[in-house]
Amino acid sequence: MAGMDASPRGVRVHFALLGRRNAGKSSLLNAIAGQPAAVVSPVAGTTTDPVSKAMELLPLGPVVFTDTPGIDDDDPRLGAARAGRARAALATADAAVLVIHPETGIGAPEREVAAAAAERKIPLVPVVTHAGVWREAAERLAAAAGGMSATGKGYAVDSPAGEGIAALREALSRLPLERLEARPLLADLLPGGGAGAVVVFVTPIDSAAPKGRLILPQQQAVRDALDHAAVSVVVRETELRAALDALAGPPALVVTDSQAFKAVAETLPDGVPLTSFSILFARLKGDLAQCVEGARAVDALRDGSRVLIAEACTHHRQGDDIATIKIPRMLRQKTGKTLEISHVAGGDYPADLAEYDLVVHCGACMLTRNEMLARLAKARAAGVPITNYGVLIAKLLGILDRALEPFGGRLGRTECEAWRN
Repeated sequence: MAGMDASPRGVRVHFALLGRRNAGKSSLLNAIAGQPAAVVSPVAGTTTDPVSKAMELLPLGPVVFTDTPGIDDDDPRLGAARAGRARAALATADAAVLVIHPETGIGAPEREVAAAAAERKIPLVPVVTHAGVWREAAERLAAAAGGMSATGKGYAVDSPAGEGIAALREALSRLPLERLEARPLLADLLPGGGAGAVVVFVTPIDSAAPKGRLILPQQQAVRDALDHAAVSVVVRETELRAALDALAGPPALVVTDSQAFKAVAETLPDGVPLTSFSILFARLKGDLAQCVEGARAVDALRDGSRVLIAEACTHHRQGDDIATIKIPRMLRQKTGKTLEISHVAGGDYPADLAEYDLVVHCGACMLTRNEMLARLAKARAAGVPITNYGVLIAKLLGILDRALEPFGGRLGRTECEAWRN
């Protein structure tokens, strides 16, 4: 069985360590991790890029701590870029650890971080370092910082000696985190919350699938069904008809890989609820209504329109890759237009999306919800429509209404209404 260190980053709670240069962020990360995860040096600006360390923080579970460059980096060549990366880490974090040096205290940089965390509605925990040297100053600052803390108090620590680290770890493990609140994947789409309901998962096995296992969205969807006492039936699209014939009645829900949408929709009788793994993740990780609205932009594409296809992870591309081959082909066939299509993967998501007419994003299984919301917010701020793979494919196949029917009435503003209105 895989250990906790094998948990995908998208399901981990993300903590961002932010503060000025030489505030003690890297030493604090090493103390929390219990090992040398980051390079420590008295030279200001040693950390020039975010450094992440995955670990287990009990009783919370799998987490990631990210050490960041100083938010006050004033290097004339790269300082602004480094500080920008630190702020980007905050934008996608679930919680922020504000690291304060006793000599510099709480000034404009610290207040800026606190304000940004408050704006993003993520909990912030202030930590004053070097308590072994500046005992009185550290404890005084920790008390003063309590007003900005999600726990109601600041923490004074001596990272090299490990002083105060256990109390800090305990506080971080019990933060009220938005992402830990129950967010539905599919159980709320089932009668009775899932107990006894039959769910059929259609999981094509193609050359890009990892050997010996299902891809992450499929794993999580099946696990969610199991957690809610649903009856799971997992088949390839080629065995779907046989599986349906073997059931005593129609399933409560069918969830398919988007690439098999057409074949599955043609096989299922009318009235059997159908959606895709990607559409489920559009709701879980971001804003399904925004993705549905973004799919409308396909009808407005013209010759020369620019489309960005974004993937959250990087991988070796196979022959009929969905991002670089299948979706571009479907878009061009459906619109009949000459489109300019470009691709990004991993962390290479553009800061400015204004040059694009449409952004098509993957299901974001490798991103946290905050990361995906930040990407959606960038598109919204630039006035650029954004959709995701599953929503787009259903739209292009003319079955989006059907793929959204399972969600009707389960949100204040239902996805079906967002599409039809």
